[in-house]
Amino acid sequence: MFFRMLIAAFTLCASAVSSEPMSAAEFEAYVTDKTLYFGRAGEAYGAEIYHENRRVTWSFLDGDCKEGHWYPEGELICFVYEDRPDPQCWTFEKGPRGLIATFANDPASTELYEAQDLGEEMICYGPKIGV
Repeated sequence: MFFRMLIAAFTLCASAVSSEPMSAAEFEAYVTDKTLYFGRAGEAYGAEIYHENRRVTWSFLDGDCKEGHWYPEGELICFVYEDRPDPQCWTFEKGPRGLIATFANDPASTELYEAQDLGEEMICYGPKIGV
């Protein structure tokens, strides 16, 4: 009985997930002026601050933050960062608990989900100075 209830709950949650990728306009309306935390396989993955004019600040929650921007490429949302000029493209869907991001270059390897509270704070230490 418990197993059937578990399957029914999973089916209900799965059916609540949009199968359509968000458009650039939908994504922009959802993320602008927010800080979103992302998880992967039950672990903290990183956080991103979404500024006006499609600018972003990304961190793996290690204090090292990277500035960048995003732009639409068909159904994809692509990100370019100061230290990585090659685009990192994702599809974003709205799930029952927030965004679900799938890496376009290898959808089987990386799927991130928006996490409400990872118990981590996004801290940026600033530029590294020294010899």
